[in-house]
Amino acid sequence: MAAATTESHLAYEIDKIRIEIQSLASSVGRIANKQIGRAQVRATEAAHDVEAAITRNPRTAIAIAVGLGFLIGVFTRR
Repeated sequence: MAAATTESHLAYEIDKIRIEIQSLASSVGRIANKQIGRAQVRATEAAHDVEAAITRNPRTAIAIAVGLGFLIGVFTRR
């Protein structure tokens, strides 16, 4: 009789742990989705800021692009 009670108790505890793990996974998923949304908003804002900076200073933007292109070319030749 004691073995059956112990087995029943273990099954109950395993079910509780399974439910807690599912709840935790759900919470982690919700948090991750919120963070992804925030990252997308920030990336969009950054792209708009860059676009505005290029519009305000086109010559500077071209000079930076040329300089970066040159540096990338130098580093990729090796």
